[in-house]
Amino acid sequence: MQKFLGESLFFGAAVSLLWYELGLILKKRFRAAVFNPLIIAIIGVIAVLKLLKIDYADYSASGKYLSYFLTPATVCLAVPLYEQMALLRRHFTAVILGIVSGVFSSLFGVLLLSKLFQMNRQLSVSLLPKSITTAIGMGMSEEMGGIAAITVSVIVITGVLGNIIGETVLKRLRIEEPIARGLALGTASHAIGTAKAMELGQTEGAMSSLSIVVSGLLTVVLAPVFAGML
Repeated sequence: MQKFLGESLFFGAAVSLLWYELGLILKKRFRAAVFNPLIIAIIGVIAVLKLLKIDYADYSASGKYLSYFLTPATVCLAVPLYEQMALLRRHFTAVILGIVSGVFSSLFGVLLLSKLFQMNRQLSVSLLPKSITTAIGMGMSEEMGGIAAITVSVIVITGVLGNIIGETVLKRLRIEEPIARGLALGTASHAIGTAKAMELGQTEGAMSSLSIVVSGLLTVVLAPVFAGML
């Protein structure tokens, strides 16, 4: 039974979507950040695999179809940005400087902590793409000699943390400007943070969408430079 389920064509995708949908229901019902659909889906899928003793390789093979939608979904984030083009033109310099600052902070933070904790190069370069979308981060990690599985893990963790605590951090720091809030969430926690930004407002969502693209491109260019310092 376990082998049949694990090798079923859409088993991985079906299980992932069902647990994610349950996460959405719980979040709507309790309105608590801890009920993040992605966290619920991760915990649920792990529980199913353990309970049914299904190998991760089988789950991954039957769940790969979800990844086909990752890049198109990221591209669709350009829609709210297009609707806010006039606002972007008025604040273009500040927006770009904000994103550049965020990218440098992320990369320098990984470099500093890697040196501080004496991590090996392979692990360190795996962490460099932590704040960009998975579609870009996986390939970059492999090209720099990192471990793609670790990169995916830290990207998810970074995004989920941004989604859960991002709004609280912004409130504590008294950052109320919609553009700044959107840029912070998008640059620090990519698409998952952008989901939170869209909940906060249309402007926040648009600026966060822009941050995903620009910070991703900048990280592609700058990460190899930082990798050379590790």
